[in-house]
Amino acid sequence: MARRDRSPTEGPAAIAAVVGALCRGASPRVALILGSGLGGFARHIERATHIKFADIPGLPPATVAGHAGELVHGVIDGVEVVALAGRLHLYEGHSADVIGLPVRVVHALGARTLFVSNAAGAIRPDLRPGSLMLIRDHVNLTWGNPLIGPVRPGEHRFPDMSSPYDRALGDRFLGLARAAGATVSDGVYAAVLGPSYETPAEIRMLAHLGADAVGMSTVPEVLVARALGMRVTGVSCITNAASGTTGTRLDHAEVLAMTERAAAVFERAVREWVRGEGGGGGEGESKGRK
Repeated sequence: MARRDRSPTEGPAAIAAVVGALCRGASPRVALILGSGLGGFARHIERATHIKFADIPGLPPATVAGHAGELVHGVIDGVEVVALAGRLHLYEGHSADVIGLPVRVVHALGARTLFVSNAAGAIRPDLRPGSLMLIRDHVNLTWGNPLIGPVRPGEHRFPDMSSPYDRALGDRFLGLARAAGATVSDGVYAAVLGPSYETPAEIRMLAHLGADAVGMSTVPEVLVARALGMRVTGVSCITNAASGTTGTRLDHAEVLAMTERAAAVFERAVREWVRGEGGGGGEGESKGRK
């Protein structure tokens, strides 16, 4: 596919029109963002159309290992979905506005429910590598917010963040993950800028702030989704113990290896979760606390 010129003046609706044309009229019910090492879930999408980020106006290519950097549209068990296999990060040098653009585009395509996933380090001692953590709340320490600037059409200026992750959707994922054989709990996710891993002192600080796991993504996307009224479910794949909690050094290759080990049960649970959204669970936009 020929690379398209990326114009920052093109809004989400115009970009969605381009994507929709490439996908033969996409109108997905559910959008998924697949984090580090978790992009393999995209192979479950049937009748799939793959579009590289670099071929979508306004989106740069993904540069991080474990992120394919493509949008995939198709069907999972009868439910029309759009997935981002990989994501963009603030630490790659992109603005918060660029990080939030994919969520605005999938919303413009029609998605009203967003599933976000990431790889995260465990701060809370009982979280073990290879387990899953349903995100119930987050702490934004990225020092950025994609809502800064003029209010975008259809977005709330001051979105309510008293319940950023939909409790009913999260409870359903917990049950499905346990039924699939996952070791899963819930907790608070802290998003930091990166790309360096945290120091032991920073991990102690995060623990005092109430964080159970830490990573370098997800929160900017959730902020945009909530401003648009989307329902959100978030899941962290715990890949390592955070710095200073053990004597182990941190390495990105080992993070990806752990996500591969956890991928099978993660994928089973997510597929069942998507199937449930086909029954109408994702209809309507959230207007308040869930």
